[in-house]
Parts: sequence; structure tokens; C-alpha cells
Amino acid sequence: MAMLPLVLHWFFIEWYSGKKSSSALFQHITALFECTVAAIITLLVSDPVGVLYIHSCRVLMLSDWYTMLYNPSPDYVTTVHCTHEAVYPLYTIVFIYYAFCLVLMMLLRPLLVKKIACGLGKSDRFKSIYAALYFFPILTVLQAVGGGLLYYAFPYIILVLSLVTLAVYMSASEIENCYDLLVRKKRLIVLFSHWLLHAYGIISISRVDKLEQDLPLLALVPTPALFYLFTAKFTEPSRILSEGANGH
Repeated sequence: MAMLPLVLHWFFIEWYSGKKSSSALFQHITALFECTVAAIITLLVSDPVGVLYIHSCRVLMLSDWYTMLYNPSPDYVTTVHCTHEAVYPLYTIVFIYYAFCLVLMMLLRPLLVKKIACGLGKSDRFKSIYAALYFFPILTVLQAVGGGLLYYAFPYIILVLSLVTLAVYMSASEIENCYDLLVRKKRLIVLFSHWLLHAYGIISISRVDKLEQDLPLLALVPTPALFYLFTAKFTEPSRILSEGANGH
């Protein structure tokens, strides 16, 4: 949940920056700076205050995330709202982090975009910021409703989504071979970012007591990209249409 704002910032910055804009890299760096500082501040204000670690209650079961559903009702008449956060602070710390991310974005990004986004029209310069004003409330609701489910399923969600988004990006960018990938540095940055997500998902699934057996799976991180590059030429739409027209 902490990585999602950064990934979405990068996605919308890339989406709205335009091919000729030189401001995208600076916006990417600024988004990374915002999320990093927000994470550090969040840790510093959490218990114990002033240090970069937290005291956390251990998660035993899914219902620990939804204690508000277990408020007692004596005589089935009046509900007593006395439950507390059983997984403290794993549930509320995300909301605090999002608040700091939003504040830092509103303080830093508009000034940066106004100064350096010369390759964009006035109406397009702030679209990545407007997008953040939409996705932060969505992420907040997602954490509030599905925090427990995400806690158990996030490694698999990360693996699936990172594979899908990598395939969509390479297809949209018309990358069909290694040369197409190397011709622009931006594409390599996107590729390495997805590889980091692949690796993070694999490590998250790994068993702590059997790391020596699971960590070799990290060698599979480049496999999806290589598979795409080797098979893209067989699924290129123009080739399929031409072969169909020739009766093959």
C-alpha cells in the first residue's frame, strides 16, 4: 500500500508528460522524494516516536483487521463501540502515510511542474497532480475496506499486476526486440522498475525458514520480459493479417 502511490505517480506522470517533454524525469524524482520523506515522517511520528521502527501487534487471523465488526451488543439492544485496532499500527499507519504524501505533493509538485514542464500545454501540466487527487481517496477506501485481504494477498497481486502492466507497456510502446528496448533509456527504467516489483513479490511469498530454497526463484525475474521479446514477432498484428490475406 505504501508503494502504490509512487507507482501510480510514475504511471500518470509518464502518461501525461508527452513524448517530447523533458520534465518527466524530474517529476519522477520528485514523486520518489515525496513518498520517501512521507514514509520517514510517518515512521518518526508512530510509536515509539522519533525512531525509524515501530511497535506492532502480531496478526493472527483475518478478523484482526476488522475489530469494528465485533463490537459487543449487550442484550442485543445497544452496540458498545469499544474495540481497538488489533493490528496496530498496520491499519492506521497507511492513512497517516497517505496524508503526508498528499501534503508534500501539494507543496512541492505544482511549483516544480510550473517551472520545468515547458513541453506541455498549460492545461496538461497539472494533470498528473489532478490524477493523484483522485487515486488517493480510492486507495484510502481500498485500505479501509480491504486492508486485511490485501495483507494476505498482496504478493500475488503484485506479481500478477506487474506482469500485466509490463506486457501492456511493451505492447503499447511497440517493443518487439532488444533494440527497441535499448533505444530509449526511459524504457529501460520502466523495465527495471517492473523487475524490482517481480523480485519484491517473489521475496514476499518466500518462506522465512526456507529462504535458501525460495530465493533462487529470483533468477526467474527477467523471464516474462525475455518471453515477450522472443514471441512478440509471432503475434504482431500486421503479420497475422498479411498471412491471413495470403491464405496461410
